[in-house]
Amino acid sequence: MRNIANLNLLNIGKVTLRNNLIAAPMAGISDKPFRNLCYRFGAGMTISEMFLANSDVWHTDKSALRIISADDKGIRAVQLVGSDPDEMAKAAEFNVKHGAQLIDINMGCPAKKVNKKLAGSVLMQYPELIKTILQKVVGAVDVPVTLKMRTGWDKNHRNCIEIAQIAQDCGVKAITIHGRTRDCFFNGVAEYESIKAVKENVTIPVIANGDICTPKQAKDVFQYTQADAIMVGRAAQGRPWIFEEIAFYLTHGKLQKEKTIDEVEQVVLMHLDDLYQFYGEYKGLRIARKHVNWYTKNYADSDQFRRLFSVLNNTSEQVKTLKAFFSQIRYKQKS
Repeated sequence: MRNIANLNLLNIGKVTLRNNLIAAPMAGISDKPFRNLCYRFGAGMTISEMFLANSDVWHTDKSALRIISADDKGIRAVQLVGSDPDEMAKAAEFNVKHGAQLIDINMGCPAKKVNKKLAGSVLMQYPELIKTILQKVVGAVDVPVTLKMRTGWDKNHRNCIEIAQIAQDCGVKAITIHGRTRDCFFNGVAEYESIKAVKENVTIPVIANGDICTPKQAKDVFQYTQADAIMVGRAAQGRPWIFEEIAFYLTHGKLQKEKTIDEVEQVVLMHLDDLYQFYGEYKGLRIARKHVNWYTKNYADSDQFRRLFSVLNNTSEQVKTLKAFFSQIRYKQKS
């Protein structure tokens, strides 16, 4: 068994990541401002929100904001969602034309609105369709194609090894496995036995995902599964610096010093400014609400602040109120 004590470069096809810590694609969260922030704080790669393969929606404002751009930080990776092989191939071509350096296929999303369109994790019930989709996408682009999936549809149908082997045979360059079935959604706890089993049965890189919330958990998952990389999702909400925390722990064997109030405030203000610039004031301040909720939820007596912040309809008021909140925290710490 390998002893993983340090960060490693990760090769996915012809693409080399600066380390093996990846920020998960999360719908409604992994927009450009959030991805760039995660990369700034040490993620080896970030992946976009899922991009619909149906070209009928590509002209919408929502899809336009999800198109990758040259000033995205690090490897430019786009996740596609859909079930029509030809549409998926065309969507891959479209995104590569716009600068994508890696295409990820979503077969892990458990959302009913996605699954009812025969997309996301529901595809794990149809291995032959998966094979056709992967063959079409891999054949359509000259960049690495990766696959994100779950362990199976439910506990009685864990077929991630079968799907991983199909993916490898189709030319997929890496596989991410979330340690739950679709039936679990995000309930219970992730299991890593299935991820370990996949790693033992394929030769392409395997990326472990699910409930990796602390640096110690990251190391434990690396050690148990022998995965080539880990992917962090929800734990980065309100804590995008978790990647540098994990990197520090893997490298030095101890926890990094906690960020000061001043440092956290600086990160949040920077994030808000990026959101305002990217989306404009109307949409930016609304998206800022959930991020500020995540950033501040663990501070004592933050409930009143978060309720107030959730109804502010002006960016300058958001900034002013946020600064006042952190000033209050600093005052309490000195008292």
